[in-house]
Amino acid sequence: MSVGWKEVRDWFQTKQKESAARVTSSPVAPRGINALPEASMSNNAPQNSIVPRGDTVAADLSELTYEAKSSKDDAWYDVAAFLTYRVLSSGELEARVRFSGFGNEEDEWVNVKKGIRKRSIPLEPSECYRVRVGDLVLCFQERSDQAVYCDAHVIEIQRRLHDIKGCRCIFVVRYDHDHGEEKVNLKRLCCRPAQ
Repeated sequence: MSVGWKEVRDWFQTKQKESAARVTSSPVAPRGINALPEASMSNNAPQNSIVPRGDTVAADLSELTYEAKSSKDDAWYDVAAFLTYRVLSSGELEARVRFSGFGNEEDEWVNVKKGIRKRSIPLEPSECYRVRVGDLVLCFQERSDQAVYCDAHVIEIQRRLHDIKGCRCIFVVRYDHDHGEEKVNLKRLCCRPAQ
């Protein structure tokens, strides 16, 4: 589910009211782009607070309600702040996002319709029944050079009895960005919120 114009505008307006003392002027928009002056805002997001998904004991993630897709690696990251937004000459809306756990040098312009959505939800061991073949999930993909959360579809499930350590089921996923397949456990999956 993508985030709409109204949700982004409402989020900006709420944050502006909450942090009126931190409002700054909007940067000059490049040619062909109409900046929306009422949306200019700065949010001092934490720059060194990387929190793994599912680690709710270590940090309060209630503010992290959206995730955005990075154009650098096609991975999804939690959004710490929407900094500003703009409307391109094509009419598409883009938001400048600060990713949670990253500094301002990693900020990106992201297409709101295609690259911003409500945050995926980590699953508890007792919730494995919610995952079905064909489901779109957010899967933690570990490679020798990177470890990121990517969209994947569940193509097979090998249900197993749970034990004292939790879910033992095996999920075979196919990543959307490279079509690679992998067997993963439930700890590596986040489900998409109900629409």
